[in-house]
Amino acid sequence: MKKVRLSNLIAPPFYLVHQDLKDEAHTHYWLKGGRGSTKSSFVSIEIILGMMQDPNANAVILRKIGLYLKDSVYEQLIWAIEKLGVSSYWHETKSPLELTYIPTGQKILFRGADAPKKIKSTKFSKGYAKYIWYEEVDEFSGMEEIRTINQSLMRGGSRFVVFYSFNPPKSVRNWANTELLDERPDRLVHHSTYLDVPRHWLGEPFIIEAKHLKKVNEKAYRHEYLGEVTGTGGEVFTNVKIRKITDEEIKRFDSVKRGLDFGYASDPLHYAVCHFDKTRRRLYIFFEIHKAGMKNRKAVEDIKKENKYNEQITADSAEPRTIAEFKDLGLRIVGAKKGPGSIEHGIKFLQDLEEIVIDNERCPNTAREFLNYELEKDKEGNFRADYPDKNNHCLTGGTWINTVDGDVQIKDLVGTTGEVHCFDLVNKEPTIGSFYDVKKTGVDLDVYEVEMEDGRVVRATDYHPVLTKHGWKLIQELEVGDEILDISNHL
Repeated sequence: MKKVRLSNLIAPPFYLVHQDLKDEAHTHYWLKGGRGSTKSSFVSIEIILGMMQDPNANAVILRKIGLYLKDSVYEQLIWAIEKLGVSSYWHETKSPLELTYIPTGQKILFRGADAPKKIKSTKFSKGYAKYIWYEEVDEFSGMEEIRTINQSLMRGGSRFVVFYSFNPPKSVRNWANTELLDERPDRLVHHSTYLDVPRHWLGEPFIIEAKHLKKVNEKAYRHEYLGEVTGTGGEVFTNVKIRKITDEEIKRFDSVKRGLDFGYASDPLHYAVCHFDKTRRRLYIFFEIHKAGMKNRKAVEDIKKENKYNEQITADSAEPRTIAEFKDLGLRIVGAKKGPGSIEHGIKFLQDLEEIVIDNERCPNTAREFLNYELEKDKEGNFRADYPDKNNHCLTGGTWINTVDGDVQIKDLVGTTGEVHCFDLVNKEPTIGSFYDVKKTGVDLDVYEVEMEDGRVVRATDYHPVLTKHGWKLIQELEVGDEILDISNHL
């Protein structure tokens, strides 16, 4: 076996990651960057080295689509074996796609997430899957899919190393980008670019292409070569800055405001505390309560823990009865002043700020909402002019509403108030509630149609919640066989 200097195979940006692996400091390694950043080369070198040093270590390499395994990660690992000068110790098999370390029989298996049964049935005759590598992890559907795979593979050993390599997608709201907002003690996040890689590794043609793109389309260059999240062009807020807000900063805040949205059905209650620096035009958001199904009394208790001096809270004025109840429970609370165009005015006020600073450790949900807020596209792929509001929970105008005065179509209730039959979630029984502020909230929206076994049909937009036997579901999440709560037989 010939001697090889790792510094000739691992680019300088990865020296500290290499040491971190040797120190067993983390389990999950998220390696992101642009073209030519050598992140995949680094992972392949580390897996081959690690397996040859640990006789119980095997590896599972994953891509979303199994068809792409051979020409990407399989060839990448063969490259690593050749560069390390250990080809005589490894056996290559293309059917099935495998690499075997001959002295011990350790294996590297390749799996596509489009064949989940193969992943679930993955077993090794010796040792366990110490190394797991998700190449182009952003192609997977999300962390739920990743967790399911990890739960199947991370068994039988005491030390695991999971690599996630990808070029960050353009959109801030892509799950792979938002996932990294949540800090975990067992996760290391690393970003690299071609600029820190020895020039002769990449070759002059690569450098020429990068410089040309920078000249003709800088935004595309920043995304493709620097791995920056440049956005799709539909972001509503481009002035959001995610960072830690220190206790020292908070102590100096002298213009603190508190806001409350009561939520609706499956929507969570959201309480936020912020400071507005009028001189520098910066908004700092540093505290939140965010929870679905929260009882009013419990919400008030939690708010009082933060709002120790009972400072005024501005709440959603569409819920006057809830505001009254919160007042009775001891909060100083007022309804927000609303009028025509008030939502658009508020959004434009926020857009005009120098910065909206959000502490994602203290306020992960607020950070996610701001970053995920993008204009929607029409059928031709163009951005709509109006701001999206997926929480309007629209029912179509022809929906029949069971009022105390009889069934009335919702379009005929616009501009009126009255009482309607509804369901008390606390006491689990039908009751009477008030309706008010009935209005048209959208046009040209996608509408879902649900037909029940007795022939009745409900039509609503995708985010309208429906109470099923097993709890709230969005109408778009309903499946054949779901049982929807029906109180008509109890009236």
